[in-house]
Amino acid sequence: MRFLLTNVSERRDDETLHVEMGRFIQELTEAGVLLATGGMELGGTLLRSAGGELTVTDGPFAEAKEMAGGFALIEVGSREEALEISRRFFAVVGDGECHMRQIY
Repeated sequence: MRFLLTNVSERRDDETLHVEMGRFIQELTEAGVLLATGGMELGGTLLRSAGGELTVTDGPFAEAKEMAGGFALIEVGSREEALEISRRFFAVVGDGECHMRQIY
């Protein structure tokens, strides 16, 4: 099962975070669970189609203290395993929000 995890969390930018996240990413990569990661643009663009017309709205959409940090594409055996990886992620970065979507 593949899941796309995207996170929005309060910005924490310190050396300890980078070291801990590096270890976490390395562990998931070596286990064959982590397929891809990346950072995301803060604002982004919202596209909405209605009645044949496309509306384009530029971001940012989150509060300034929050940042759309990035994404991880993982492959695991169950939804529960994906939730456990998310729990471990928050143990590293602290409080925030994550959207988890299964990829078919």
